[in-house]
Amino acid sequence: MAAISAPPAGSVRHAGAISRYAAAKPYVLPESLVELNGPTTGGVTLPRHIDWGPHYVYDLADEADFRLMYERVIREAQTRDDLNAYLHAASLRRVWRDLFLPYPVRAAWEARFPELRESGTTTAAA
Repeated sequence: MAAISAPPAGSVRHAGAISRYAAAKPYVLPESLVELNGPTTGGVTLPRHIDWGPHYVYDLADEADFRLMYERVIREAQTRDDLNAYLHAASLRRVWRDLFLPYPVRAAWEARFPELRESGTTTAAA
């Protein structure tokens, strides 16, 4: 993968630019999608090391909440246990293309799990 340099200070960022943080941050990936057995219904409050904002309960029946929770868990999980506790394999396949993720994390997941590239029906900006 070619290195991507950050835009000059003060320049307008476009959809293809990524932050230095996103490019350098290590992301945790599961060994297998099968191990992802997180909740699919109800309300979920993420631990502070994943979601450090105001206390929030994600309503998994609400599609926007559901996707937002998945984005946060994928970007901020520190261990595979975090992923296993909050993501569900079939649900991840269903929403993968609709998740707004930094390019490096999307590329890493799709490299390990090529089936994600074919899942879903839309192509959300990454």
